[in-house]
Amino acid sequence: MGELVVTLLDVPIPGSVVGMVVLLIGLMLKGSVPEGLRLTSEGLLKVLPLLLVPAGVGLMTHFSVLSQYWGALLVALFFSTLVTMLVVALLLKFLSKEKSAEETE
Repeated sequence: MGELVVTLLDVPIPGSVVGMVVLLIGLMLKGSVPEGLRLTSEGLLKVLPLLLVPAGVGLMTHFSVLSQYWGALLVALFFSTLVTMLVVALLLKFLSKEKSAEETE
């Protein structure tokens, strides 16, 4: 579905990312996770470290490029981590307020 959306709309976002967003929206609308999807995702989580091996090999094969741009990569990783932590903290703060408001009603 994500690849289809990316192809039709010609957006510069990976199809897998768009597909995950579509899946998230679908699950939010449904309100629950189907049993088949839950079992499949649990099985994939068990072998997740094996799925990361090709990415590590890719890093090693392009080590010359990484060593050339290590400063820019370090800055990008630092700021993306900082932004992620900020967004998660704000989301946690928002959701905890919402949950406590529901409990007091």
